[in-house]
Amino acid sequence: MKILVTGARGFVGRNLCAQLNNIREGKARCYGDLKVSEVYEYDLDSTPEQLDAWCRDCDFVFNLAGVNRPKDNVEFMKGNCGFASTLLDTLRKYGNTCPVMLSSSVQASLSGRFGDSEYGRSKKAGEDLFFMYSAATGARVLVYRFPNLFGKWCRPNYNSAVATFCHNLANDLPIQVNDPSVELELLYVDDLVDEMISALAGKEHRCRYDGIDAIADENGMYCYCPVTHRVRLGEIVNLLETFRQQPSTLVMPEIPDGSFAKKLYSTYLSYLPKEKTIFPLKMNTDQRGSFTELLKTAKCGQFSVNISRPGITKGQHWHNSKWELFIVVSGRALIQQRRIGSDEVLNFEVSGERIEAVHMLPGYTHNIINLSETDDLVTLMWANEAFDPDRPDTYFLPVE
Repeated sequence: MKILVTGARGFVGRNLCAQLNNIREGKARCYGDLKVSEVYEYDLDSTPEQLDAWCRDCDFVFNLAGVNRPKDNVEFMKGNCGFASTLLDTLRKYGNTCPVMLSSSVQASLSGRFGDSEYGRSKKAGEDLFFMYSAATGARVLVYRFPNLFGKWCRPNYNSAVATFCHNLANDLPIQVNDPSVELELLYVDDLVDEMISALAGKEHRCRYDGIDAIADENGMYCYCPVTHRVRLGEIVNLLETFRQQPSTLVMPEIPDGSFAKKLYSTYLSYLPKEKTIFPLKMNTDQRGSFTELLKTAKCGQFSVNISRPGITKGQHWHNSKWELFIVVSGRALIQQRRIGSDEVLNFEVSGERIEAVHMLPGYTHNIINLSETDDLVTLMWANEAFDPDRPDTYFLPVE
């Protein structure tokens, strides 16, 4: 299948083309047996000759080209409707009735606060043009009205509050929120790309509109992405502040699969400057080696790395309720455990050559001994709760 993407270097276009090229190169197998042989990337520096050739050959068109913030409002109609007319005329010239997708906007509803939107009127004119083209040629037309979009590669200080907030906070620049209670409907670019690739496979989600709200309807004129998030501006800023503080607190907030927080964190990280991509961790060092906390979670404990010098024994303590996993990743170690009040010692010899995880059992005093006389021992450690200096639940007691 040969795919033409117009506006290929825009925010959505870059993300879509990257995934289409992954499919073309056999790197994205999550889309089943979908095959892509060519991705024609049309943008401002493309030539009319290229558009002509690509419209002749393509099997599907994603029309993402458009104008968001022109210097003159007259350019809205020219950019959002004029090019669409050129595109459709070129397809018609070659009798190419392949499916065509149009990226429109919820503003095209001309409802509510969008009732007097020049941008919305230009998008509505583009929609009408596509529907007329479909009626005249029989081509399958897929018109998507996008809500607010966010994700990697979105241009800050342009038309996305989320992109601006992420960029500014990542770069220690001020942000302005006039009303934290304002709610946005947000669509993550990866969810949108998945929907667009579903449309490519003939599995688009159809809808009708009640004002600005998409209502699922398999016979609807419009298409939509069913996965969006309704979030208040204040919630977005609070999450971003938490993300910004993570290198100092080491606390990873809850980011369950599919959540807005997970998608926002990925977006935020994409705006980090080089100097913030790396950050130091506090190494607690002494003659025995070092102990460094790596990551803390709100509900699932913390991760640390322990380095022991040759011949050193560490630990020699027990916990009432806390439990841990010791995972030796380099070197050779003897891990010992003894239940309080018992003389029986459990011995586990482990090494980085065959990585295993050993439970530190509640109510058992335990240690870890570096068996090497020359090499350091490196152990990753997970504890089921973050260390609380006021309630450490850690009591010194030799194993032997």
